[in-house]
Amino acid sequence: MQDQLIEKKLNELPDNLKKEVLDFIDFLMFKSRNSAEKEENKEFIFDWEGGMADYKEKYDSVKLQHLSQAWR
Repeated sequence: MQDQLIEKKLNELPDNLKKEVLDFIDFLMFKSRNSAEKEENKEFIFDWEGGMADYKEKYDSVKLQHLSQAWR
């Protein structure tokens, strides 16, 4: 039913607006594919874990918090 309504309304549009509708449909399809791929890849990656292990003796969490405030 909605397909027929879409087709009816599309047929009533001038050609230049039909092109915009096609562009918008392409955008929606692209957006839909990307969001589906993101749903599939929701696994967290912890490759950064332990990246600052060398600094654990030099800085504690409070010192890092103060430094981060100074960096802003």
